[in-house]
Amino acid sequence: MAEKKKILVVDDEANLRHMLQVLLKKQGYLVEQSSDGADALAKAREGEYAFILCDIRMPVMDGKRFLAACTESGVGATIIMMSAYGTVDDAIECMKLGAYDYISKPFNSDEISLVLKKAEERERLKDENRRLRAAVRGRVFPDIISNNDRMAQIMELVKKLSGHKTTVLIQGESGTGKELVARALHNCGVRRQAPFVAVNCGAIPASLLESELFGHVKGAFTDASHDKIGLFEEADGGTLFLDEIGELPLSLQVKLLRVLQEEEIRPLGAAAAQKVDVRVVSATSRDLTREVAAGRFREDLYFRINVFALSLPPLRERVEDVPLLVDHFLEKHGERMGVPGVRPTPEALQALVRYGWPGNVRELENCVERGLVLCDGVTLGLASLPEVVRRGAGGGRRGEGLPDSLSIKKGAEALERQLIMRALEQTAGNRTHAARLLEISHRALLYKLKEYDLG
Repeated sequence: MAEKKKILVVDDEANLRHMLQVLLKKQGYLVEQSSDGADALAKAREGEYAFILCDIRMPVMDGKRFLAACTESGVGATIIMMSAYGTVDDAIECMKLGAYDYISKPFNSDEISLVLKKAEERERLKDENRRLRAAVRGRVFPDIISNNDRMAQIMELVKKLSGHKTTVLIQGESGTGKELVARALHNCGVRRQAPFVAVNCGAIPASLLESELFGHVKGAFTDASHDKIGLFEEADGGTLFLDEIGELPLSLQVKLLRVLQEEEIRPLGAAAAQKVDVRVVSATSRDLTREVAAGRFREDLYFRINVFALSLPPLRERVEDVPLLVDHFLEKHGERMGVPGVRPTPEALQALVRYGWPGNVRELENCVERGLVLCDGVTLGLASLPEVVRRGAGGGRRGEGLPDSLSIKKGAEALERQLIMRALEQTAGNRTHAARLLEISHRALLYKLKEYDLG
């Protein structure tokens, strides 16, 4: 037998509280009452309520202040606001403060029941997403959101490599998460208590890069007014991540090769070398074999840094991860920007899955953050997305095609599953209405529910 859910009814009108208590008890809820926001806040902080029905206009502490205090206190209940004086502005303000929904008085019993059923379905979907994210993160690493088989294989290799000092080269297009993988390699290994130091070899002028990497002593050159330790020394005992190593000037490639071979550095102007214990992890978005052939990258250094290579797939080849990543970024940036709980509409999610993401995960994150600025605070709609995403353009990088057929199939399945979940949420679990919303037959929906194990 399912456990009864607790509801707190907050309203200064005793008759309304009594009416709601009778109604909700008939529907199987455990109901408690409170006549003002201050008393309700004390109960909400102590009690494990699934839902709170709260009036906006109340003495002592009104509903908006109560809602803000609940959000600040980390109250986990789903809060639904009620008011006889409600306006659209009140509704939007309450949504921004964290309310799930808003009901105008007078309301009927069916309206209350529908809102609560929708809220329960929302909580079920949130729990399912949390379980899925937990499973995904347990499968790989906390900061890497993926349910892609190829990414899972890469992360299994990361686990095996983490206990060794072997140099690793991470290859992949810009925005695929090369630094995240490098950090995972560091964080799950024996060096995790030591520094992880990252440097973009293409972001520092060539004239300064040698000093940044190896350091210098006072007087080594005109502006060297004091000793400076380099990034190798800073990373001693830990990991040095050389991002975009393909941008390294040839003159420094020779010196880097010597450091990797001898495990010692000589700061500019120093009389003697010093030993360092550093694991070097490199990354590049270039094809280094072509760079070697063109004479822009030393072959001996390439072989030295390429003891073990990890090639990250672009997002267009792991499109089944797009819905997961969208949910992750909405949660991550929504909390920070004061618009928690925003969900994408089916049309927006479809556009996000269909787009080719030449900028990969970084571009997707930027797109979601931009959408949160433009959205209505409740849903991320198609209008909140950049025009290029709405059109479905941007197939690939440097003229590459759209996702291959297998990736499209996986992405379509992930999208279809999300759309079915959204339809069930919008119809409070009514499968007939959900099928009509999805424009498929009831039998087809039942088949899909079984196929995706959605009950």
